[in-house]
Amino acid sequence: MQFQFDQTVIRINIPTRAALMKAVEARFQAGEGFALATVNLDHLVKMQGDSDFVQAYAAQDLVVADGRPIVALSQLAGRPVDLVPGSDMVLPLARLAAQQGVKVALVGSTQQALSDAERVLKTEAPEIDIVLSIAPSGIFDPDGSEAREILEKLQAGDVGLCYLALGAPKQERLAALGRQIAPRVGFASIGAGLDFLGGHQVRAPLWMRRAALEWVWRILGAPGRMIPRYARCFAILPVQVVRALRLRGEKV
Repeated sequence: MQFQFDQTVIRINIPTRAALMKAVEARFQAGEGFALATVNLDHLVKMQGDSDFVQAYAAQDLVVADGRPIVALSQLAGRPVDLVPGSDMVLPLARLAAQQGVKVALVGSTQQALSDAERVLKTEAPEIDIVLSIAPSGIFDPDGSEAREILEKLQAGDVGLCYLALGAPKQERLAALGRQIAPRVGFASIGAGLDFLGGHQVRAPLWMRRAALEWVWRILGAPGRMIPRYARCFAILPVQVVRALRLRGEKV
C-alpha cells in the first residue's frame, strides 16, 4: 500500500506484525539502526500541508498501518496490510530487545510518565536494559540543538532501541534526523504508547478496539480536540478511496 504527496511516495512496506518483528530482529542482530513509523489518517492529513513531514516519512525504514481506515484503503487497493498499532508494539519490541541484549532508551512525554512506563517495562521484560530516559523541554524542536544533543547521547550510549513518544510530526522528524546522527539506533515512533503503558492516558477497552470503536472512546475523552481531528480525517477519505481504487488497477 502507498500514498503519494507530489513526487514523494510513502509506502507501507511491513504488512504484518510478524514481518515487523522479523525485520527488527534482523536489524538488532546486525547492529543496524532503523526508523519505524505507524501511518494513520491523521498523519496523511498533516502531510498534505507539511513537506518536511513528508520527507521525514520518506526516510523511515519500516512503515506499518496504524488505523483501520488505512487497512480498509489497502484492501480497496488490492494490497492488503494488517493493523499494527504502535501502542500494541511497545511490549513486544521491549521483550525482543531484552532477548537480544539490546540497550533501550525512552524519549518524550514527561519524566514522570517515562518513569512509570519504565517500571512497567521492567516488570514485563525483566532483562530489559534501559540506559536513558529523556523528557525533552516544552519548546523541543526536532531539528534543533536539543534534538541533536539527545541523538548524540543515544549514539554514545550504544542504544539499539529508542522509543519516541513525541507525537507526530516531531517523533518522525527526530527519527529521520537520527538516522543520520545516530545510525546504529533503532527508532520506534509510538505516540502515546508510553503514556498508555504508564497509566498517564487511558486507552479504549479491548472490546472497543476489537469492534473498531476506539474513535468513540477518544471523542468522549477529549471532544474539543478529537472531533476536529476526525473531521479532517473524514474529509480526506473520498480522495484516498479514489486513489486506492486506481492503485487496484495498477501492477504491483
